[in-house]
Amino acid sequence: MVVFAIAKAPACVVAMTAREFERRRNLWLALTLVVFLAHNFWVYIIASGILLFLAARRDPNRFALFFMLLLGLPTLEAEIRGVGPIRTLFTIDGYRLLSLTLLLPAYLYLRRQPEVERFGRSLPDKLILIHMVIFFVLKAKADGVSVTDALRQGVFYSFIEIFLPYYVASRSLRTLQEFRGVLTAFMVGALVVGTIGVFEWAKGWLLYGGLDELMGTKRSLIYAGREGSIRAVVTFGLAIPFGYVMAVATGIFLYVSRLVLTPTASFLGWLVVLAGLVAGLSRGPWVGAAVMLFVFVLTSASALSAVAKLSAVGLLSLPMLALPVKDKLLLDYVPFIGTIQSRNIDYRWQLLEAGAEVVMRNPWFGTFDALSHPEMLAMRQGQGIIDVVNSYLELALERGLVGLAVFVAFFVVVIAGILRSMKSLPEKRDERHVLGQALLATLLGILVMIVTVSSVLIIPWIYWSLAGVGVAYARMIAVEAHDVAKSPAVPPRTASATR
Repeated sequence: MVVFAIAKAPACVVAMTAREFERRRNLWLALTLVVFLAHNFWVYIIASGILLFLAARRDPNRFALFFMLLLGLPTLEAEIRGVGPIRTLFTIDGYRLLSLTLLLPAYLYLRRQPEVERFGRSLPDKLILIHMVIFFVLKAKADGVSVTDALRQGVFYSFIEIFLPYYVASRSLRTLQEFRGVLTAFMVGALVVGTIGVFEWAKGWLLYGGLDELMGTKRSLIYAGREGSIRAVVTFGLAIPFGYVMAVATGIFLYVSRLVLTPTASFLGWLVVLAGLVAGLSRGPWVGAAVMLFVFVLTSASALSAVAKLSAVGLLSLPMLALPVKDKLLLDYVPFIGTIQSRNIDYRWQLLEAGAEVVMRNPWFGTFDALSHPEMLAMRQGQGIIDVVNSYLELALERGLVGLAVFVAFFVVVIAGILRSMKSLPEKRDERHVLGQALLATLLGILVMIVTVSSVLIIPWIYWSLAGVGVAYARMIAVEAHDVAKSPAVPPRTASATR
């Protein structure tokens, strides 16, 4: 409540009306109350679905509502049972519920609008479609996979988890005000979960822990420690996804903070974002956030001066590495330098070597039984799992180098479109250029972060959504340039004409 109260004024100045902010805040609080008071998963899903459906009808920017609430629902899931030979229809969780209640109606509306570009015309559209088709075909051909399972995973899940976030983001955002609304809504949610994360880390108490046992669901919110410190998890199930969210918030806030008029609000926002980033004690997100900051500075109006200032700040901040963090020094947590759980980095290298050998056996289209190969079985950890903590390796194992190349090509094309649009702007201090900087930096940071984590839980939802935002940004700049070129030139006024 304190975070919402402080964030209201800046958010309303930047991107939304007071009534919109209050509706979204009240919906967040109502969904949280339902989560904790339902005591039954299906009561929670049905009640939440009704609230979301009613709220979507009144919100002018459904994608902004989706992007904010994506951070507020815990990772609880259960199967919807089928009938006859179909034992399971599909598995429902909070993210899929949001997609079905907010994004699906938005998609059905957008596809009927004549001014909305039809899907499949742009290169990113084609690549994301190829990505989904490859997964479906390989899933359908895999041993032991039924037709219904292939349709469920290769069509239905891909549609609601990949296509809908990308499509609605890429088609619904057309004006600078709509971009402000989406990114500011995400930041409001990030500030709330960031504050909760700091509390969890400081007190060693996961506030959403125990919900899975209460509701009898599959996913659990796991207590994970690092040298005596409990790593913050909040609604995300694991510490790394929480750190990932706070790193993405770092990239987005580089833009949103420029729009906040009061220095105090901007300072408090940065304080929460950076403290939340630390609370997850996840080193991959720290590296990703550093990449975002460096890319943003490098593409700024006065890049050399900004890089020099950033380097000076970095040097002056070195003494902070000697600060104590729960009986350890901050330096001990730094990736590649610190000594805390350095075996995790060794595991990742060994995993990459073992995975490369398996990939080379089926280099073009991979295999879904890759984890049963001896090299991968040797990577089994103490918990009895083989943790493929590398999204690129995971793709190469399951879909081969072809599937990996399509995935990478999609993001390369999106990033190239953002860069091209930024270069077309005459003024680097223009808000549209700063927006492009933030999107470029955030997407590049994400591509670095997913080297250290598999694409699970909230992670793919965010990068598909932001890719759609990037495509929408490039289209907005192109449309503006086209309108300017099409408008008739106004001849200069002469002295006689003035008289």
